[in-house]
Amino acid sequence: MQASRALPGIESHPHARAVLGAALAGLPGRAPSHAYLLHGPAGAGKRALARAFAGELLAAGPPDPDPIASGFADMGRTANPPTVSPEAARAARERAARGTHPDLTWVAPSGAAEMLVGDIDEAVVGAAALTPFESARRVFVIEGPERLNDQAANRLLKTLEEPPAYVHLLLVSDRPQEVLPTIASRCVHVRFDAPGSEEIARRLLAEGACAEEPRARACARLALGDVERARALASPEGQALRAAAEAYVRAGLAGEASEAGLKALLDVAKAAGANAGEEAAKRLTDDLEFVPAKERKRLEREGLEAARRAERRARALALDGALQLAELWLRDIVCLQEGAPGLVYALDRQPQLQQDADRLDRKAARGGVARVRDARSRLQINVAEELALEALAYRLAPAA
Repeated sequence: MQASRALPGIESHPHARAVLGAALAGLPGRAPSHAYLLHGPAGAGKRALARAFAGELLAAGPPDPDPIASGFADMGRTANPPTVSPEAARAARERAARGTHPDLTWVAPSGAAEMLVGDIDEAVVGAAALTPFESARRVFVIEGPERLNDQAANRLLKTLEEPPAYVHLLLVSDRPQEVLPTIASRCVHVRFDAPGSEEIARRLLAEGACAEEPRARACARLALGDVERARALASPEGQALRAAAEAYVRAGLAGEASEAGLKALLDVAKAAGANAGEEAAKRLTDDLEFVPAKERKRLEREGLEAARRAERRARALALDGALQLAELWLRDIVCLQEGAPGLVYALDRQPQLQQDADRLDRKAARGGVARVRDARSRLQINVAEELALEALAYRLAPAA
């Protein structure tokens, strides 16, 4: 099997090609592992390759027998391994790509800030004990393993330690340093590299996400290698978030922290949450059309709770994104003060940045970066959003 053909886009990621490609190449001793941790910045292609890799696993024959139990010296490979017809393999790949294969389970966090035990208990831990429906294997893709709470992590750990031979788990993380060591140590690590900002800018221009090159380059740099975030920043909602974040931090730096600026920032985050909640509610309405009447109440109750969690999560992510933009604004000011304009991220805001750089003390500007980071940390532990943002605005004032 040619891994480059089987996994489109893998050529851009040498480490992933070396690990995943070898697992699919049929080399002695290179059978697919029971667990992988695919990590790298969002938008690097981890999810697409996880789905393609899952399709290849489902299209293949059963796992090799245990080398000790089978007595074969070549790492358990039999002289006549079971085969799958080309038609069946092609159908398995296509169904995995569409997300309709019964032996592929894709799990994403439902909580606003963490992955709950309910997300994985039945969908992963319980299902892993069941034999495959159609394929010779079962594949579980878990997004955001760094957000597993303690109870969920302990439940998953048991499956990672002693999975059935036909089970493969693919953990996909944008923040691998936050994955619990007990989870990460039981996985084969697969690194994905971030695309360069110029490449991201070219994508935004080619896709029509941005019409002006300076804005495309600014969104690409501010995204810090995250393609999806660059697309979000280029959208009308992203531009509104940028404007609110910049107005908020500039008012604070000028000692003019106002309720209007704070309200504008909170309103943008609230709108992001409302949109996410509406999308989840729409999906629930669509799903209810295809379930028996006796199941509707339960599904409706669970769906409404999921919609509320999606709304809270989107709101929290929007606020964190706004504070990250505020932090990068201060970072750009420091770059201009140090005579390094080529390192500025917000290329389409050079005049405003220069204005702030000229009137701010260098030491105070650097201190502002630390204050914003502290506020982001506080929001992650569920402090009152409005109070945290109001306090930050006043803490930035001495920098003026």
